[in-house]
Amino acid sequence: MKSKKIKQLIMVFVAFAMTIGAFSPTSKAKAANDPINVDAKAAIIVEASSGKILYSKNADKRLPIASMAKMMTEYLLLEAIKEGKVKWDQKYTPDDYVYEISQDKNLSNVPLRKDGSYTVKELYEATAIYSANAAAIALSEIIAGSESKFVELMNKKAKELGMKNYKFVNATGLENKELHGKHPSGTNPNDENKVSARDMALLADRLVKKYPEILDTASISKTKFRKGTDDEMDMPNWNFMLKGLVQEYKGVDGLKTGSTDSAGSCFTATAERNGMRVISVVLNAKGDLHTGRFKETKKMLDYAFNHFSMKQLYGKNETIKGKNTVEVDKGSEQEVNIVTDKALKIPVKNGEEKRYKAKAILNKKELTAPVKKDEKVGRLSVSYQGEEKDYGFLENNVSDVNLVAKEEVEEANWFVLTMRSIGSFFANLWNSIVDVVTGWF
Repeated sequence: MKSKKIKQLIMVFVAFAMTIGAFSPTSKAKAANDPINVDAKAAIIVEASSGKILYSKNADKRLPIASMAKMMTEYLLLEAIKEGKVKWDQKYTPDDYVYEISQDKNLSNVPLRKDGSYTVKELYEATAIYSANAAAIALSEIIAGSESKFVELMNKKAKELGMKNYKFVNATGLENKELHGKHPSGTNPNDENKVSARDMALLADRLVKKYPEILDTASISKTKFRKGTDDEMDMPNWNFMLKGLVQEYKGVDGLKTGSTDSAGSCFTATAERNGMRVISVVLNAKGDLHTGRFKETKKMLDYAFNHFSMKQLYGKNETIKGKNTVEVDKGSEQEVNIVTDKALKIPVKNGEEKRYKAKAILNKKELTAPVKKDEKVGRLSVSYQGEEKDYGFLENNVSDVNLVAKEEVEEANWFVLTMRSIGSFFANLWNSIVDVVTGWF
């Protein structure tokens, strides 16, 4: 009997401890560290103009990205177009590989004729809107001569862009085993494209900023391939959050979906509201393969637009409190004023404007004359000092606002330098005498 009472007391104590634990500071801290609890293997939200990260979950873990790999294919195409290496009206006739893939009805495709002739523009739209796989391979051949060589370009460009956790193995995002045994040489037959959520956000950011015309195509809800020809077919966009589609979300105008058995439900989205553009990435979202990504993306976009707004912390040509000058060695002036090269605007959590602090990070403690006007001397770092976690910035944990010299400082002539040396000598001598005399007493 006594034993039974002891067991009951232990059970009551355990239940009480668990209840207390649920409301403990540790539990609250965990909730604060994940304010929206995105149900996916990895996710990130970034405000585009500043690179400020608003939310992050396993963002540096390299994971399969499925057809979102086509974003790199699109980047390299738009780059080739800009450089004049490829033209929109340039014609392409499918080889055996591209033709074979285009006939695979288990893959997203626009069927291509073996003797057909297609413009780069047609193939690009099929890739960006309908995620047509054979069209993406065709573009890779147009740009690099072969998909194998194109994969080399993909990885090289990723490095140039500052991506760190990536591996591109084909132009489509399909698993190599789905390429009918004709996967790019030098890649593993069981491999697939893998990139971290952070790097996908970085790629999206570069794509939208350098080639904003991508949104003109990525935002098309539905269109037709080869309209007015015998090959005409509907091309609905797989991005169901676009205007007029079943998961419509105000402001969404891109960017790319992806799904395979291993990658799960993936989506890189971008949306703009009230002067703020955000980029979100979700990898392997839970739920239905074609809708889970939109459910979790909506959760992230709601969080961004409902809890943050753009605020200006510093204006252009403004000095930073406590760090308004830098010393200049051998200059006509011994210091130079420093100012911001542009306004510092970042997304600020509503009601917490005073919790964001900017700090000057100088490249050097002292400059050497001559110093040019607008010469870069440092950058601004911004930190959030509230209760929630500060996720930093997409790159280097600093903003893209530079600190520059406000005016030019010429090199001092020999006479000025000589007088300064003499003055410095006597100043040091006097200080030494004062130190000695003070020591007597």
